[in-house]
Amino acid sequence: MDKILEAVVMSSYPNNVKQGLVRRVIEAAKQPMDSEQCWSMLELSTKLYLTGDTKYKREIGKEVLEVYGHYHPEEFEEFFNVRFLLSLLQEGYGPLGKRSHYVLDYIQLGLQFVLESPSANSIFSLLRIEVLRKVCERPSPKQCAKISKLLTQHPQCIPTGKHQLLFCQQLIRCIGQFQCVSEGEEEIMEFLEQVNKVSGLLQRIWRTQTSAILPSLKELFTIISSTEEQEAPSNALASVVQFVPLELMDGVIRNLTNDDSITDVQMMMAIGRMIDWVSWPLGKNIDKWIIALLKGLAAVKKFSILIEVTLSKIEKVFSKLLYPIVREGALSVLQYMLLSFQHSHEAFHLLLPHIPRLVVSLKKEDSNSATSSLEQLAELIHCMFFRFSGFPDLYEPVLEAVKALPIPNEDRIKHLLGQNAWTSQKNELACFYPRLASKSETGKIGLINLGNTCYMNSIIQSLFMASDFRHSVLNLTEGNSQPLMTKLQWLFAFLEHSQRPAISPESFLSASWPPWFTPGAQQDCSEYLKYLLDRLHEEEKTGKRIYQKLKESSLMSQAVEHHYLNKTLIEKMFGGKMMTKIRCLKCLNVSSREEAFTDLSLAFPPLDRNMRGSTSILPVEEIGPQFIDPPENAGQLMGSPWIQRKVPMASDSAAPSMLVETLGFQETGEAVTPVSGNDVRVDAAKDPLSTFGEQVCASKDSRSVSDLINYFLSPERLTAENKYHCEKCASLQDAEKVAELTEGPHYLILTLLRFSFDPRTMKRKKILDNVSIPVVLKLPILVAPEETEKVCQRGKDGAVPGSSFMSVVYDLCSVVVHSGISSESGHYYCYSRECTDTVPHGQPPDGMPKLVSDKQLDFEIQWYLFNDTRVSFSSFESVSNVTSFFPKDTAYVLFYRQRPGRQSCLLHETLAEAGRLHGEPSLHKDLMEAISKDNILFLQEQEKEARNRAAYISALPKSPLWWRDLDRDKDDDSSSGGCSPAAGGGGSGSFHGLVF
Repeated sequence: MDKILEAVVMSSYPNNVKQGLVRRVIEAAKQPMDSEQCWSMLELSTKLYLTGDTKYKREIGKEVLEVYGHYHPEEFEEFFNVRFLLSLLQEGYGPLGKRSHYVLDYIQLGLQFVLESPSANSIFSLLRIEVLRKVCERPSPKQCAKISKLLTQHPQCIPTGKHQLLFCQQLIRCIGQFQCVSEGEEEIMEFLEQVNKVSGLLQRIWRTQTSAILPSLKELFTIISSTEEQEAPSNALASVVQFVPLELMDGVIRNLTNDDSITDVQMMMAIGRMIDWVSWPLGKNIDKWIIALLKGLAAVKKFSILIEVTLSKIEKVFSKLLYPIVREGALSVLQYMLLSFQHSHEAFHLLLPHIPRLVVSLKKEDSNSATSSLEQLAELIHCMFFRFSGFPDLYEPVLEAVKALPIPNEDRIKHLLGQNAWTSQKNELACFYPRLASKSETGKIGLINLGNTCYMNSIIQSLFMASDFRHSVLNLTEGNSQPLMTKLQWLFAFLEHSQRPAISPESFLSASWPPWFTPGAQQDCSEYLKYLLDRLHEEEKTGKRIYQKLKESSLMSQAVEHHYLNKTLIEKMFGGKMMTKIRCLKCLNVSSREEAFTDLSLAFPPLDRNMRGSTSILPVEEIGPQFIDPPENAGQLMGSPWIQRKVPMASDSAAPSMLVETLGFQETGEAVTPVSGNDVRVDAAKDPLSTFGEQVCASKDSRSVSDLINYFLSPERLTAENKYHCEKCASLQDAEKVAELTEGPHYLILTLLRFSFDPRTMKRKKILDNVSIPVVLKLPILVAPEETEKVCQRGKDGAVPGSSFMSVVYDLCSVVVHSGISSESGHYYCYSRECTDTVPHGQPPDGMPKLVSDKQLDFEIQWYLFNDTRVSFSSFESVSNVTSFFPKDTAYVLFYRQRPGRQSCLLHETLAEAGRLHGEPSLHKDLMEAISKDNILFLQEQEKEARNRAAYISALPKSPLWWRDLDRDKDDDSSSGGCSPAAGGGGSGSFHGLVF
């Protein structure tokens, strides 16, 4: 009968004809048959099943075997013996080079017919040894899946005792070497199914033998932490972790993170490879294991590992948000990585270029998964904006991308940041920040944040960028008996000459720390600035004076020289004077008091107060090079405030004696009234700069700095509970109080009083009103009559005797921005530029004003953005628009520099003379040596860090193709289903790229 069957199978008849003949042979096999005939049929069916070159032949072989196993069990058991199975497993079946791939399938098929036979136990014992040997030979995923299928169906064949533990470990080794060699979607799905069968076998073993779990996990960790593997272990290992009971997680992670035998490089390798598992589509709870290990490393303060891994892997994790099949797990890991990385903006900033593209892709997908992910991503982004404010230029495109998505409230943001931080002790991360390889491309140096010290950093950078003050500080002689000023000199010197990208101001912070400040808490930068300037002033004033290098002008009178020499450096640079006058409205007696100031604190006028009603204000919009006409007569000059100003009634809004102007780039030195629109001669058609005004134009309802100054200088009615005690009347009387500037400081500091106490909440609240900032400010200064006459006699500026006010022009040089809604929280950063004299001293011989546009125009001077360690190029446009894009980021402290004019000519000329004589400030020997040594030390640190990082980076798993996920053609809509980024399926190439 075996000959007949072989002839039929090998014939050229059609399959339907063959099938009929085969059916007759099989039916005949169900009848009693001698042992020799059965043996022949079993040999033929075995040959057909194991070596048949078509599926049809193998199916016939299988069918015949099943019939003989069922109807002739004794003969089948005799044929299917231990020796024959051992030969199959060790030597294979078929000709050399073409051994059958179906041996395991054949054994699985035959086992069902010998389970009750006497030889069953012998067969099981053989298979327990042989499957272990097979696994140790690292079979292919397909063969491993067949072993798993065999053992799942016949658990009696699973190795036992120590062999079972070894079997689990070797099976994990096999999974670690699995690779899918095809990019076809069917082949990939088959591969995933094979992996699932193998990991499912491990799950079955672990359920019955829990003692095998921990040794298996140890083997898994050994594989993923190895630094000696030529190829990275397969992501298929992720399928193993999903079956580990979550109740074991805490103990496993604790053991791993406290194991001293595991080096940092090995741990970094392991967590890096685990993070790569987020791309495995079949894994469950993988994100939980990754996050648990990251938290475990944070608990034992392995911050260097966390930093390196986060920065090297976060972009890859982010790219997986494109794929719905792995999106949930990837988003969980991304959230923890970002929310825990709070010591630096580096991780978040790596994602900034990719966020807008991902948002567009998710919106296009239009699925529940995409919508939910977009909302969670937006929440995450706003948390990062809150934590790392001060980067408006970088954040603007991202803010535009997520503007339509919900914004979390501040309590939610603080909750998320608070529960995910690596550590509550910020000083524990101080040594890891900044991770900057070289100086900023701007050439400027940043300051390290020492724990909510951004308020100090912003003030220091603003003072440093005040070039006249900086040069004076750097020119101080050694042994000047001014400890705090000396520390400031050292800090400025390092900011000027260090090779580091950022330096630590720790020494200066401890020396300048106001005693009532709370360590580690956010403070008011204006309060710190006032305290610092007062300390520096008092230190010099008490006899520890600066050695005077500047030579005084020979034209200077002895009185003026004595007055100037008696000023401290703070008074010279930041000191101004203000006259406060109070007039009794009954007897009209005026009392006055002059006082010095280093800054003007500007309150916000009431909302119903219109500060722009006067036509004498030149709006900010009218910026551009301008001619200023000299006054024609004394009537143009503002006189006494009591003559020119209408006495305001209770319902009137008071007007200042001389309104502050916000001008363009114009000549200074004219004693003029505020210029009306008709007095400005600008040819917009010819002037390419006239359109620049559009960039700083404020809305009609917004306020400007000039509004706040005009409100500060406007008369205040003292009535009711605020009545004034008039000495002449000897009683309380209604009065009017007015402040007048009598001496303009070289650097004008303006503090916008944004913080007020709310009695209802018992907290300080912040005024978030946008205030337009003029790049040029014209300030009215009260001039004494004798000074006016001297000025007129010198014939420099067209002023005439009897005038009382003159205009002094100031250029904006720094803006300190507060980001947040409370003075006790938030973040400070600053915009700065170096203002220098843009006009020559004096006027041309013909007396006509000269356009400033022949010099470098103000807005062409480079702006910089200082945000702790980060320094970047910026622009006045960014300064002007920051609050428009980020409503919580508002200008708080402004620095203006006085242009050279009548009142400032003495100081400007002495500074200019010093510059010509000395050039750049020359530092004393000790300071230069300290900077030189630190620069050498920095180079040595760089070399050491480069070696260490090279070791770390070389140990990290390679993932060179992660960027392809984000750099695909954004307009490619050809994929409509499956696993494509748009809909969850589609092209096989994208799916292969996801998994492998």
